[in-house]
Amino acid sequence: MKIAITGGIGSGKSYVCRLLEQRGIAVYDCDAAAKRLMRTSTTLQQQLKTLVGNAVYSADGVLQKPVLAEFLLASEAHKLAINDIVHPAVATDFATSGQHWLESAILFESGFDRCIAFDCIVCVTAPREIRIQRIVQRDGITPERAAEWIDVQMSQEEMAERSDFRIQNDGVCDLQVQIDDILRQIAINNQ
Repeated sequence: MKIAITGGIGSGKSYVCRLLEQRGIAVYDCDAAAKRLMRTSTTLQQQLKTLVGNAVYSADGVLQKPVLAEFLLASEAHKLAINDIVHPAVATDFATSGQHWLESAILFESGFDRCIAFDCIVCVTAPREIRIQRIVQRDGITPERAAEWIDVQMSQEEMAERSDFRIQNDGVCDLQVQIDDILRQIAINNQ
């Protein structure tokens, strides 16, 4: 089975994936893969330099995240252009990874849900205020900047509607119980 886990930035989907990994379920991390591919793929590096400008990489080949982020946030067209370069490479990498679970904040926007035949999709959600707090603490940015990152992504309500299962990660609902329930339902559906 191919299973995707999605959710907006700060929803806690990576934490849910760590809980799955503690159960022996390996989860392919699209963000980590994209970073790795942007660091190691000369083809991706050249495409990003052509699109964003040579300043997107330092002289010694290190990706300049602030330059990329500024370009990405400048317009929807810029975001789509970056996606058109990075996402196909990540989808191909996942397809050849041998893994069955995939984590992606932008599962629907990236088109992974269309180019990979997932048997089910799990969406992790959390209240906006909690998401902003998590992003601020994790990335050391302002709440306003964190809100900008949330706002450039698909709404978590739409993600949840397009998913088969939902995990509420609000610090109150028991994650282990929700994960147990989803794994049980997946096992039943896979019989």
